[in-house]
Amino acid sequence: MTAGAVDDQTPAVPRPLVDSFGRVHRDLRISVTDRCNFRCTYCMPEDGLTWLPRSEVLTFEELERLARVLVERHGIRSIRLTGGEPTVRAHLPVLVGKLAALPVDLALTTNGATLAAVAPALAAAGLRRVNVSLDSLRPDRFEALTRRDELAAVLEGIDAALAAGLTPVKVNVVVMRGVNEDEVVDLAAFGRDRGVTVRFIEWMPLDGSDAWRDDQVVTQAEILERIAAAFPLEPILRGHEPAERFRYLDGQGEVGVIPSVTRPFCEQCDRLRLTADGQLRSCLFSLEDHDLREILRAGGSDDDLSAAIEACVTAKWAGHAIGQVHFVRPGRSMSQIGG
Repeated sequence: MTAGAVDDQTPAVPRPLVDSFGRVHRDLRISVTDRCNFRCTYCMPEDGLTWLPRSEVLTFEELERLARVLVERHGIRSIRLTGGEPTVRAHLPVLVGKLAALPVDLALTTNGATLAAVAPALAAAGLRRVNVSLDSLRPDRFEALTRRDELAAVLEGIDAALAAGLTPVKVNVVVMRGVNEDEVVDLAAFGRDRGVTVRFIEWMPLDGSDAWRDDQVVTQAEILERIAAAFPLEPILRGHEPAERFRYLDGQGEVGVIPSVTRPFCEQCDRLRLTADGQLRSCLFSLEDHDLREILRAGGSDDDLSAAIEACVTAKWAGHAIGQVHFVRPGRSMSQIGG
């Protein structure tokens, strides 16, 4: 911690992060790296991405300090570690241990390929739960989507997370028309059989290319119709989480759908995102970054950091505007922003 920060006093009562639309922000996504061992077609190009130099990536100490400011001063209650692929960051359990000391719900989103090797250490360090990305159960299709032949490793990682107590384990599925919508019921059955919660996600324009078209979005209504025909459902009251949740009538767990395109949850959004290079973003689709790394490395105080954080929240839009004529894609890919 810098000398300037030592003099600051943490407020006795956190000052909530409230934007101009009255949304209170309690959830933080931290990207610990922009690097990834997959090359998912909807997330990043096969090649050509320039990785951040190591010197530009926030250190564990810098991440801990920012998290502490957000938790103690502004009431952040949950932190999710993302990437790129977070498990490729060296010594990740060390960071988990630092963040687990804060009064937050600490989780991680991963592609699962190396999860079997690190799940016990992450659980021991204080990680509570994981989300694993899995868009197909068919080896050839999985390889085509991720450009990696790692389906068996991902399935092993899911089992390892369950064994390590990182529950509830959730499986995230991006559904794309003409690609994998025919596996919706198979993936729902996989979740029921494995004891994990599958969450189907409408495909969003985040890959930075011209591949996305709205007619390729498999809607929440279509997804639910397919599942309910095989396994009858009933809705669960939706809170601040992005997923609309449904329980199986036979009592065998639940399933979720994140309808980011057709039924966006922007009005209830309580998320902030911190990129690996220390840029705070109020939305995945934000066109503006707020540079916290510069404040950190220039010796700024916690008051300085708080002011920048509050400015970011104040500038938050009403919503992402997908499907509207004035929508503009962000300049970074999903792997560079952190999901």
